[in-house]
Amino acid sequence: MPFRTHRSTVLSVAALALVLPLAVGCSAAQKALDCGNTAVTVSTDIANVSTAFGNAQNDPQAAGAALQKLKTDLDQLGRNSSDTDVAKAVTDLQAQVEKLQQAANNKQVPDLKPLGDAAANLSKVCTG
Repeated sequence: MPFRTHRSTVLSVAALALVLPLAVGCSAAQKALDCGNTAVTVSTDIANVSTAFGNAQNDPQAAGAALQKLKTDLDQLGRNSSDTDVAKAVTDLQAQVEKLQQAANNKQVPDLKPLGDAAANLSKVCTG
């Protein structure tokens, strides 16, 4: 189903914010903070994008608004991250958001899987 983001991806990103502080040593505290903040924000935004695209026939503007919110949050997170791996993962997410925006602008059915994959990569960076 093209409108469905993998629920496990969204849940794993959200769970990351809860588990990460327990698994991190002092030297990685900043990365943990970056990842925790990023995980909470991104998981909420991705869920909103998925819902908006799933309901696009009823409310086409909601998809654009959800993408814009995700873009804005990713821009802020990218600027605030001091960890290069986290920043790269955020950049990868931004690229997927651009692809979704292009598909929406061209009135094409977007594939949300790459967005979920990019979010899973962020989770991997934060826990690896």
